[in-house]
Amino acid sequence: MEINNYTKAYTNLKKSQCNVFPDIIRKEKDDAFDFLKKHGLPGRQDERYRYLDFDVVFDEKYSLVLHKQKLEVDLNEFFHCEVEDLDTELILLSNGFYYDSTHNGRLPDSVIVCSMQEAFHKYPTLVSEHFNRYLKERGDGWAALNTMLANDGVFIHVPDNIHVPKPIQIVNLTHGFYEKELFQRNLFVVGENASLKLVLCDHSLNNAKTVSHLASELYVGKNAGLQIYNLQNEPDGNNIFNHMAIHQEAGSELLSFAFSLHGGSIRNNIYATLNGPHANSNIFGLTLSDRQQHMDNFVFVDHAVPDCTSNAFFKSILDESSSGAFSGRVLVQRDAQRTTAYQTNNNICLTNTSQMRTKPQLEIYADDVKCSHGATIGQLDEEAMFYLRTRGIDKAEARFMMMFAFANEVVRKIDIEPLRNRVESLVSKRLRGDEVLCEHCLLNCNER
Repeated sequence: MEINNYTKAYTNLKKSQCNVFPDIIRKEKDDAFDFLKKHGLPGRQDERYRYLDFDVVFDEKYSLVLHKQKLEVDLNEFFHCEVEDLDTELILLSNGFYYDSTHNGRLPDSVIVCSMQEAFHKYPTLVSEHFNRYLKERGDGWAALNTMLANDGVFIHVPDNIHVPKPIQIVNLTHGFYEKELFQRNLFVVGENASLKLVLCDHSLNNAKTVSHLASELYVGKNAGLQIYNLQNEPDGNNIFNHMAIHQEAGSELLSFAFSLHGGSIRNNIYATLNGPHANSNIFGLTLSDRQQHMDNFVFVDHAVPDCTSNAFFKSILDESSSGAFSGRVLVQRDAQRTTAYQTNNNICLTNTSQMRTKPQLEIYADDVKCSHGATIGQLDEEAMFYLRTRGIDKAEARFMMMFAFANEVVRKIDIEPLRNRVESLVSKRLRGDEVLCEHCLLNCNER
Protein backbone atom coordinates (compact mmCIF):
# COMPACT_ATOMS: atom_id res chain seq x y z
CA MET A 1 0.00 0.00 0.00
CA GLU A 2 1.21 3.51 -0.87
CA ILE A 3 2.09 5.57 2.22
CA ASN A 4 3.55 8.75 0.71
CA ASN A 5 0.29 10.66 0.95
CA TYR A 6 0.01 9.82 4.65
CA THR A 7 3.63 10.54 5.60
CA LYS A 8 3.57 13.83 3.70
CA ALA A 9 0.37 14.79 5.52
CA TYR A 10 2.00 14.03 8.88
CA THR A 11 5.09 16.09 8.02
CA ASN A 12 2.87 19.07 7.19
CA LEU A 13 0.78 18.45 10.28
CA LYS A 14 3.83 18.58 12.53
CA LYS A 15 4.78 21.98 11.15
CA SER A 16 1.34 23.42 11.85
CA GLN A 17 0.83 21.69 15.21
CA CYS A 18 4.30 21.78 16.74
CA ASN A 19 2.93 22.73 20.18
CA VAL A 20 -0.37 20.85 20.12
CA PHE A 21 0.79 17.58 21.69
CA PRO A 22 2.89 16.92 24.80
CA ASP A 23 6.37 15.55 24.11
CA ILE A 24 5.52 11.97 25.06
CA ILE A 25 2.50 11.88 22.73
CA ARG A 26 4.47 13.50 19.91
CA LYS A 27 7.13 10.83 20.39
CA GLU A 28 4.53 8.09 19.93
CA LYS A 29 3.39 9.74 16.71
CA ASP A 30 6.97 10.06 15.49
CA ASP A 31 7.58 6.39 16.29
CA ALA A 32 4.49 5.46 14.27
CA PHE A 33 5.82 7.59 11.40
CA ASP A 34 9.17 5.75 11.55
CA PHE A 35 7.40 2.37 11.69
CA LEU A 36 5.40 3.15 8.57
CA LYS A 37 8.45 4.43 6.71
CA LYS A 38 10.24 1.19 7.52
CA HIS A 39 7.47 -1.39 7.17
CA GLY A 40 4.76 0.29 5.13
CA LEU A 41 1.08 -0.61 5.33
CA PRO A 42 0.07 -4.28 5.27
CA GLY A 43 -1.82 -5.43 2.20
CA ARG A 44 -3.07 -8.77 0.94
CA GLN A 45 0.45 -10.17 1.07
CA ASP A 46 0.15 -10.00 4.86
CA GLU A 47 -1.54 -13.15 6.18
CA ARG A 48 -3.67 -11.07 8.56
CA TYR A 49 -5.22 -9.10 5.67
CA ARG A 50 -5.17 -11.57 2.81
CA TYR A 51 -8.95 -11.59 2.28
CA LEU A 52 -9.51 -7.82 2.33
CA ASP A 53 -9.69 -6.30 -1.15
CA PHE A 54 -7.83 -3.00 -0.79
CA ASP A 55 -8.49 -2.09 -4.42
CA VAL A 56 -12.20 -1.93 -3.62
CA VAL A 57 -11.68 0.07 -0.41
CA PHE A 58 -9.30 2.59 -1.99
CA ASP A 59 -10.86 2.95 -5.41
CA GLU A 60 -11.30 6.69 -4.85
CA LYS A 61 -8.90 9.52 -4.13
CA TYR A 62 -9.88 10.46 -0.60
CA SER A 63 -9.36 13.74 1.21
CA LEU A 64 -7.76 13.39 4.64
CA VAL A 65 -9.76 15.02 7.44
CA LEU A 66 -7.05 16.04 9.92
CA HIS A 67 -8.53 19.19 11.42
CA LYS A 68 -11.75 19.93 13.25
CA GLN A 69 -14.20 21.43 10.82
CA LYS A 70 -16.37 24.42 11.56
CA LEU A 71 -20.03 23.55 11.13
CA GLU A 72 -22.83 25.87 10.15
CA VAL A 73 -25.40 23.73 11.94
CA ASP A 74 -25.79 22.30 15.43
CA LEU A 75 -25.48 18.51 15.28
CA ASN A 76 -27.61 18.26 18.40
CA GLU A 77 -30.49 19.50 16.28
CA PHE A 78 -29.91 16.60 13.88
CA PHE A 79 -29.44 13.84 16.36
CA HIS A 80 -31.89 12.39 18.82
CA CYS A 81 -31.92 8.82 20.04
CA GLU A 82 -35.42 7.43 20.36
CA VAL A 83 -34.83 3.92 21.63
CA GLU A 84 -37.47 3.35 24.25
CA ASP A 85 -36.06 3.30 27.77
CA LEU A 86 -32.43 3.52 26.61
CA ASP A 87 -31.01 6.12 28.97
CA THR A 88 -27.42 6.94 28.07
CA GLU A 89 -24.86 9.67 28.49
CA LEU A 90 -24.42 10.84 24.88
CA ILE A 91 -21.19 12.02 23.25
CA LEU A 92 -21.18 13.24 19.65
CA LEU A 93 -18.18 13.35 17.34
CA SER A 94 -18.02 15.13 14.00
CA ASN A 95 -15.86 13.34 11.43
CA GLY A 96 -13.74 11.89 14.21
CA PHE A 97 -13.43 15.07 16.29
CA TYR A 98 -15.08 15.61 19.67
CA TYR A 99 -18.19 17.74 19.21
CA ASP A 100 -20.39 17.72 22.30
CA SER A 101 -21.57 15.68 25.26
CA THR A 102 -24.90 15.76 27.06
CA HIS A 103 -24.13 14.17 30.40
CA ASN A 104 -24.81 17.53 32.09
CA GLY A 105 -23.32 16.58 35.44
CA ARG A 106 -25.22 13.28 35.70
CA LEU A 107 -21.98 11.31 35.85
CA PRO A 108 -20.13 10.88 39.15
CA ASP A 109 -18.00 13.97 39.72
CA SER A 110 -14.74 12.03 39.68
CA VAL A 111 -15.36 10.51 36.24
CA ILE A 112 -13.49 12.27 33.43
CA VAL A 113 -15.15 12.53 30.01
CA CYS A 114 -13.52 14.82 27.47
CA SER A 115 -11.86 15.00 24.08
CA MET A 116 -8.47 13.41 23.55
CA GLN A 117 -7.07 16.82 22.68
CA GLU A 118 -8.20 18.15 26.06
CA ALA A 119 -6.92 15.06 27.84
CA PHE A 120 -3.45 15.44 26.30
CA HIS A 121 -3.10 18.81 28.03
CA LYS A 122 -5.12 18.43 31.24
CA TYR A 123 -4.18 14.85 32.15
CA PRO A 124 -0.83 14.16 30.42
CA THR A 125 0.46 11.77 33.09
CA LEU A 126 -2.68 9.65 33.11
CA VAL A 127 -2.96 9.57 29.33
CA SER A 128 0.70 8.81 28.69
CA GLU A 129 0.50 5.83 31.07
CA HIS A 130 -1.84 4.09 28.60
CA PHE A 131 -1.70 5.87 25.23
CA ASN A 132 -0.46 3.52 22.49
CA ARG A 133 0.79 1.05 25.08
CA TYR A 134 -1.58 -1.74 24.01
CA LEU A 135 -1.86 -1.17 20.26
CA LYS A 136 1.79 -0.48 19.55
CA GLU A 137 2.92 -3.93 20.64
CA ARG A 138 0.75 -5.54 17.95
CA GLY A 139 2.93 -4.20 15.15
CA ASP A 140 0.05 -3.43 12.80
CA GLY A 141 0.70 -0.77 10.18
CA TRP A 142 -2.94 0.32 9.98
CA ALA A 143 -2.99 0.90 13.75
CA ALA A 144 0.28 2.84 13.40
CA LEU A 145 -1.38 4.99 10.74
CA ASN A 146 -4.11 5.84 13.22
CA THR A 147 -1.54 6.72 15.89
CA MET A 148 0.27 8.99 13.46
CA LEU A 149 -2.71 10.91 12.06
CA ALA A 150 -5.56 10.75 14.61
CA ASN A 151 -5.78 14.09 16.40
CA ASP A 152 -8.88 13.63 18.51
CA GLY A 153 -11.44 11.22 19.93
CA VAL A 154 -12.85 10.47 23.38
CA PHE A 155 -11.07 10.03 26.69
CA ILE A 156 -12.89 8.44 29.64
CA HIS A 157 -11.39 7.74 33.05
CA VAL A 158 -13.37 5.95 35.75
CA PRO A 159 -11.46 6.10 39.07
CA ASP A 160 -11.15 3.21 41.52
CA ASN A 161 -14.37 2.03 43.21
CA ILE A 162 -16.64 4.11 40.96
CA HIS A 163 -19.54 2.53 39.07
CA VAL A 164 -20.93 4.58 36.19
CA PRO A 165 -24.70 4.07 36.52
CA LYS A 166 -25.69 4.70 32.89
CA PRO A 167 -24.14 3.50 29.63
CA ILE A 168 -22.08 6.07 27.76
CA GLN A 169 -23.00 6.23 24.08
CA ILE A 170 -20.37 7.58 21.68
CA VAL A 171 -21.65 8.43 18.19
CA ASN A 172 -19.29 9.44 15.40
CA LEU A 173 -21.30 11.24 12.75
CA THR A 174 -19.60 11.37 9.35
CA HIS A 175 -20.71 14.07 6.96
CA GLY A 176 -19.61 16.10 3.94
CA PHE A 177 -20.44 15.44 0.29
CA TYR A 178 -16.95 14.35 -0.73
CA GLU A 179 -14.79 11.24 -0.47
CA LYS A 180 -12.83 11.36 2.77
CA GLU A 181 -10.64 9.48 5.24
CA LEU A 182 -11.28 10.03 8.94
CA PHE A 183 -9.10 9.26 11.95
CA GLN A 184 -10.37 8.80 15.50
CA ARG A 185 -8.51 7.65 18.63
CA ASN A 186 -10.16 6.77 21.94
CA LEU A 187 -8.76 5.87 25.34
CA PHE A 188 -10.90 4.34 28.10
CA VAL A 189 -9.44 3.65 31.55
CA VAL A 190 -11.48 1.77 34.18
CA GLY A 191 -9.89 1.71 37.64
CA GLU A 192 -9.89 -1.01 40.27
CA ASN A 193 -13.33 -2.23 41.43
CA ALA A 194 -14.97 0.16 38.96
CA SER A 195 -17.41 -0.48 36.11
CA LEU A 196 -18.37 1.08 32.77
CA LYS A 197 -20.71 0.31 29.88
CA LEU A 198 -19.96 1.77 26.44
CA VAL A 199 -22.00 1.87 23.24
CA LEU A 200 -19.95 2.90 20.18
CA CYS A 201 -21.80 3.86 17.00
CA ASP A 202 -20.58 4.99 13.58
CA HIS A 203 -23.15 6.67 11.35
CA SER A 204 -23.19 8.64 8.13
CA LEU A 205 -25.36 11.62 7.28
CA ASN A 206 -25.03 10.90 3.54
CA ASN A 207 -23.73 8.30 1.11
CA ALA A 208 -20.40 9.92 0.23
CA LYS A 209 -17.65 7.29 0.24
CA THR A 210 -15.65 7.23 3.44
CA VAL A 211 -12.79 5.31 5.00
CA SER A 212 -12.87 5.52 8.80
CA HIS A 213 -9.68 4.68 10.69
CA LEU A 214 -10.81 4.05 14.26
CA ALA A 215 -8.80 2.86 17.24
CA SER A 216 -9.64 2.41 20.91
CA GLU A 217 -7.43 1.35 23.79
CA LEU A 218 -9.12 0.04 26.93
CA TYR A 219 -7.61 -0.62 30.33
CA VAL A 220 -9.65 -2.69 32.81
CA GLY A 221 -8.24 -2.58 36.34
CA LYS A 222 -8.30 -5.22 39.06
CA ASN A 223 -11.80 -6.57 39.75
CA ALA A 224 -13.26 -4.03 37.34
CA GLY A 225 -16.02 -4.59 34.79
CA LEU A 226 -16.28 -3.31 31.22
CA GLN A 227 -19.04 -3.85 28.68
CA ILE A 228 -18.52 -2.48 25.18
CA TYR A 229 -20.99 -2.66 22.29
CA ASN A 230 -19.61 -1.72 18.88
CA LEU A 231 -22.47 -1.13 16.42
CA GLN A 232 -21.72 -0.73 12.70
CA ASN A 233 -24.55 0.08 10.32
CA GLU A 234 -23.16 2.03 7.37
CA PRO A 235 -23.97 2.63 3.68
CA ASP A 236 -22.33 0.44 1.04
CA GLY A 237 -19.72 3.10 0.29
CA ASN A 238 -18.44 3.32 3.85
CA ASN A 239 -15.39 1.33 4.86
CA ILE A 240 -14.06 0.88 8.38
CA PHE A 241 -10.70 -0.11 9.85
CA ASN A 242 -11.51 -0.60 13.52
CA HIS A 243 -8.83 -1.50 16.08
CA MET A 244 -9.61 -2.32 19.69
CA ALA A 245 -6.90 -3.26 22.19
CA ILE A 246 -8.06 -4.34 25.66
CA HIS A 247 -5.77 -4.89 28.65
CA GLN A 248 -7.26 -6.73 31.63
CA GLU A 249 -5.88 -6.98 35.15
CA ALA A 250 -6.62 -9.59 37.84
CA GLY A 251 -10.26 -10.46 38.44
CA SER A 252 -11.55 -8.15 35.70
CA GLU A 253 -14.61 -8.94 33.57
CA LEU A 254 -14.93 -8.05 29.88
CA LEU A 255 -18.07 -8.31 27.75
CA SER A 256 -17.41 -7.14 24.19
CA PHE A 257 -19.66 -7.15 21.11
CA ALA A 258 -18.98 -6.31 17.47
CA PHE A 259 -22.19 -6.05 15.44
CA SER A 260 -21.66 -5.42 11.70
CA LEU A 261 -25.13 -5.15 10.16
CA HIS A 262 -24.34 -3.13 7.05
CA GLY A 263 -21.40 -1.46 5.34
CA GLY A 264 -18.93 -1.61 2.48
CA SER A 265 -15.77 -3.30 3.73
CA ILE A 266 -15.45 -3.55 7.50
CA ARG A 267 -12.37 -4.81 9.30
CA ASN A 268 -12.44 -5.33 13.08
CA ASN A 269 -9.16 -6.06 14.86
CA ILE A 270 -9.80 -7.05 18.48
CA TYR A 271 -6.91 -7.73 20.84
CA ALA A 272 -7.42 -8.82 24.44
CA THR A 273 -4.57 -9.39 26.90
CA LEU A 274 -5.41 -11.16 30.15
CA ASN A 275 -2.66 -9.88 32.41
CA GLY A 276 -3.89 -10.84 35.89
CA PRO A 277 -5.16 -14.08 37.44
CA HIS A 278 -8.90 -14.81 37.26
CA ALA A 279 -9.52 -12.29 34.50
CA ASN A 280 -12.46 -13.27 32.28
CA SER A 281 -12.90 -12.18 28.67
CA ASN A 282 -16.03 -12.71 26.54
CA ILE A 283 -15.79 -11.44 22.96
CA PHE A 284 -18.84 -11.86 20.72
CA GLY A 285 -19.57 -10.84 17.15
CA LEU A 286 -22.32 -10.98 14.52
CA THR A 287 -22.05 -9.97 10.88
CA LEU A 288 -24.82 -9.80 8.27
CA SER A 289 -23.82 -9.07 4.69
CA ASP A 290 -25.23 -9.03 1.19
CA ARG A 291 -24.58 -7.42 -2.22
CA GLN A 292 -20.78 -6.95 -2.55
CA GLN A 293 -20.15 -6.25 1.12
CA HIS A 294 -17.15 -7.68 2.98
CA MET A 295 -17.04 -8.22 6.76
CA ASP A 296 -13.71 -9.24 8.28
CA ASN A 297 -12.97 -10.02 11.95
CA PHE A 298 -9.55 -10.67 13.46
CA VAL A 299 -9.48 -11.67 17.15
CA PHE A 300 -6.33 -12.27 19.20
CA VAL A 301 -6.63 -13.34 22.85
CA ASP A 302 -3.36 -13.42 24.81
CA HIS A 303 -3.40 -15.47 28.03
CA ALA A 304 -0.30 -14.04 29.69
CA VAL A 305 -0.84 -15.36 33.24
CA PRO A 306 -2.42 -18.41 34.94
CA ASP A 307 -6.05 -18.99 35.93
CA CYS A 308 -7.85 -16.94 33.28
CA THR A 309 -10.80 -17.72 31.01
CA SER A 310 -11.81 -16.47 27.58
CA ASN A 311 -14.56 -17.13 25.08
CA ALA A 312 -14.59 -15.80 21.50
CA PHE A 313 -17.87 -16.53 19.70
CA PHE A 314 -18.59 -15.08 16.22
CA LYS A 315 -21.37 -15.76 13.72
CA SER A 316 -21.98 -14.61 10.14
CA ILE A 317 -24.82 -14.80 7.63
CA LEU A 318 -23.78 -14.05 4.05
CA ASP A 319 -26.13 -13.45 1.14
CA GLU A 320 -25.83 -12.66 -2.58
CA SER A 321 -22.15 -12.02 -3.55
CA SER A 322 -20.91 -10.87 -0.16
CA SER A 323 -17.78 -12.22 1.47
CA GLY A 324 -16.43 -12.58 4.97
CA ALA A 325 -13.43 -13.70 6.95
CA PHE A 326 -12.72 -14.70 10.53
CA SER A 327 -9.25 -15.20 11.92
CA GLY A 328 -9.04 -16.09 15.60
CA ARG A 329 -5.91 -16.77 17.58
CA VAL A 330 -5.66 -17.81 21.22
CA LEU A 331 -2.16 -17.63 22.68
CA VAL A 332 -1.53 -19.45 25.96
CA GLN A 333 1.88 -18.42 27.20
CA ARG A 334 4.27 -20.76 28.99
CA ASP A 335 3.36 -19.69 32.53
CA ALA A 336 -0.40 -19.42 31.87
CA GLN A 337 -1.34 -22.69 33.58
CA ARG A 338 -4.98 -23.56 34.30
CA THR A 339 -6.18 -21.53 31.33
CA THR A 340 -9.68 -22.12 29.96
CA ALA A 341 -10.20 -20.78 26.45
CA TYR A 342 -12.90 -21.36 23.83
CA GLN A 343 -13.11 -20.08 20.28
CA THR A 344 -16.06 -20.70 17.93
CA ASN A 345 -16.94 -19.35 14.49
CA ASN A 346 -20.21 -20.44 12.81
CA ASN A 347 -21.25 -19.21 9.37
CA ILE A 348 -24.15 -19.58 6.95
CA CYS A 349 -23.75 -18.89 3.23
CA LEU A 350 -27.18 -18.42 1.70
CA THR A 351 -26.02 -18.48 -1.93
CA ASN A 352 -23.39 -20.23 -4.00
CA THR A 353 -21.82 -16.85 -4.76
CA SER A 354 -21.22 -15.82 -1.15
CA GLN A 355 -17.84 -16.72 0.33
CA MET A 356 -16.58 -17.18 3.89
CA ARG A 357 -13.05 -17.93 5.06
CA THR A 358 -12.38 -18.95 8.63
CA LYS A 359 -9.15 -19.71 10.46
CA PRO A 360 -9.39 -20.46 14.20
CA GLN A 361 -6.03 -21.08 15.86
CA LEU A 362 -4.68 -22.24 19.22
CA GLU A 363 -1.08 -21.61 20.22
CA ILE A 364 -0.43 -23.31 23.55
CA TYR A 365 2.82 -23.38 25.54
CA ALA A 366 1.38 -24.47 28.90
CA ASP A 367 0.39 -28.05 29.74
CA ASP A 368 -2.44 -27.60 32.27
CA VAL A 369 -5.12 -26.04 30.07
CA LYS A 370 -8.64 -26.59 28.79
CA CYS A 371 -8.90 -25.12 25.31
CA SER A 372 -11.02 -25.77 22.25
CA HIS A 373 -11.70 -24.16 18.89
CA GLY A 374 -13.98 -24.86 15.99
CA ALA A 375 -15.53 -23.42 12.86
CA THR A 376 -18.40 -24.30 10.56
CA ILE A 377 -19.49 -23.01 7.15
CA GLY A 378 -22.74 -24.31 5.74
CA GLN A 379 -26.18 -23.57 4.40
CA LEU A 380 -29.58 -23.71 6.05
CA ASP A 381 -30.51 -27.17 7.30
CA GLU A 382 -32.86 -28.73 4.73
CA GLU A 383 -34.27 -31.21 7.27
CA ALA A 384 -35.13 -28.43 9.69
CA MET A 385 -36.65 -26.47 6.81
CA PHE A 386 -38.75 -29.49 5.85
CA TYR A 387 -39.92 -29.91 9.46
CA LEU A 388 -41.12 -26.30 9.60
CA ARG A 389 -42.84 -26.61 6.24
CA THR A 390 -44.76 -29.69 7.43
CA ARG A 391 -46.07 -27.54 10.31
CA GLY A 392 -47.76 -25.18 7.85
CA ILE A 393 -45.04 -22.53 7.77
CA ASP A 394 -44.31 -21.17 4.30
CA LYS A 395 -40.80 -21.33 2.89
CA ALA A 396 -39.92 -17.64 3.33
CA GLU A 397 -41.04 -17.58 6.97
CA ALA A 398 -39.30 -20.88 7.73
CA ARG A 399 -36.10 -19.51 6.20
CA PHE A 400 -36.36 -16.36 8.31
CA MET A 401 -37.03 -18.29 11.51
CA MET A 402 -33.94 -20.42 11.05
CA MET A 403 -31.70 -17.44 10.28
CA PHE A 404 -33.05 -15.40 13.19
CA ALA A 405 -32.54 -18.25 15.65
CA PHE A 406 -28.98 -18.60 14.38
CA ALA A 407 -28.20 -14.87 14.78
CA ASN A 408 -30.07 -14.43 18.04
CA GLU A 409 -27.69 -16.75 19.86
CA VAL A 410 -25.31 -13.79 19.87
CA VAL A 411 -27.85 -10.96 20.20
CA ARG A 412 -29.50 -12.39 23.32
CA LYS A 413 -26.20 -12.05 25.19
CA ILE A 414 -26.55 -8.23 25.19
CA ASP A 415 -26.84 -7.16 28.80
CA ILE A 416 -28.68 -3.85 28.21
CA GLU A 417 -32.32 -4.82 27.62
CA PRO A 418 -33.51 -1.83 25.50
CA LEU A 419 -30.45 -2.18 23.31
CA ARG A 420 -30.99 -5.92 23.00
CA ASN A 421 -34.60 -5.41 21.96
CA ARG A 422 -33.64 -2.83 19.36
CA VAL A 423 -30.85 -4.92 17.86
CA GLU A 424 -33.19 -7.93 17.72
CA SER A 425 -35.67 -5.80 15.79
CA LEU A 426 -33.06 -4.56 13.34
CA VAL A 427 -31.61 -8.02 12.80
CA SER A 428 -35.14 -9.26 12.10
CA LYS A 429 -35.69 -6.54 9.51
CA ARG A 430 -32.31 -7.14 7.93
CA LEU A 431 -32.94 -10.87 7.58
CA ARG A 432 -36.33 -10.22 6.01
CA GLY A 433 -34.63 -8.10 3.38
CA ASP A 434 -35.79 -4.73 4.72
CA GLU A 435 -33.42 -1.76 4.65
CA VAL A 436 -32.19 -1.19 8.21
CA LEU A 437 -30.21 1.97 7.51
CA CYS A 438 -32.26 4.45 9.47
CA GLU A 439 -31.42 8.07 8.88
CA HIS A 440 -28.57 8.23 11.38
CA CYS A 441 -28.26 5.59 13.97
CA LEU A 442 -28.53 1.87 14.49
CA LEU A 443 -30.45 2.80 17.62
CA ASN A 444 -33.27 4.39 15.60
CA CYS A 445 -32.00 7.95 15.75
CA ASN A 446 -33.89 10.32 13.50
CA GLU A 447 -33.12 13.67 11.94
CA ARG A 448 -35.44 16.40 13.07
